[in-house]
Parts: sequence; structure tokens; C-alpha cells
Amino acid sequence: MMYSEKVMDHFMNPRNVGEIDNADGVGEVGNATCGDIMKIYLKIDDDKITDAKFKTFGCGSAIASSSMATELIIGKSIEEVMEFTNKAVVEALDGLPPVKVHCSVLAEQAVKSALLDYSQKTGRHIEGLDDFDFDDEHLHDDIHED
Repeated sequence: MMYSEKVMDHFMNPRNVGEIDNADGVGEVGNATCGDIMKIYLKIDDDKITDAKFKTFGCGSAIASSSMATELIIGKSIEEVMEFTNKAVVEALDGLPPVKVHCSVLAEQAVKSALLDYSQKTGRHIEGLDDFDFDDEHLHDDIHED
């Protein structure tokens, strides 16, 4: 299996690893099939993601996807982050092997799950989260590939 240099770099030197104390939003998702578990912590200030950290138990692709996802969302508004998809992660990593694309889907779901947590804690309605599906069973049904 061939991994891009960016995947290897984010796997060997992951960015934003750890937890955020008193995070504004925490999202945890897992994939029963592969055993990956991803937890994303968000600090949100004035509708902007000011910090994001992650803890991931999983393969190199899962770690690289989490690392890249946090890099992509820091500094963005909640609205911009709601546009965030697994495809953005795959592209930013210069691609993932097809059998590993689900790792990028987990990253998208973890980020949106953390936003949902923030929304529930603050009572702030976030457009587009109402129908977001975190159901593991359908994880592979909605993988966005070209």
C-alpha cells in the first residue's frame, strides 16, 4: 500500500495531539469494522475554531487524517467547518488508499460530532447538524469518492 509523503509526515509527526481542558466541544466517533476511535476537542471563540486537538486510536491513516483535520479547521468559522468533508482531508493528504478512505470519513464525523456537542452545551443552533448521521453502520455508504 502506497502512502503519500503528507500521510507519512502527519503519521510520524502528528499535529495538535492531546486534549483541551474545558473544551467547548468534544466529539468521539469510532468504526467497529476497523477498530479506529477518534476524539476531537474544539475551542470555539466568537464562532471561530481557535484550537483543535485530537486523540486517535487507530492506524496510520486514522492518525494522519485526524492531524490534518485539526490543521484544516483551526482559524475557520463554524460555518466554514460545516462545509468540511472527508474529501478535503483526503485531498490535503495528497490521497489515501481506497481501503483507508473511511479514516477521513471518521475525521469529518469527529469534527461534526464535536460541533454537535458544542451546540448542545451552548444551545446555539448550527445549520446542517440536525440531519448529520453518526451511525457507524452507514459509515461506508456515504464515502465521497470520485
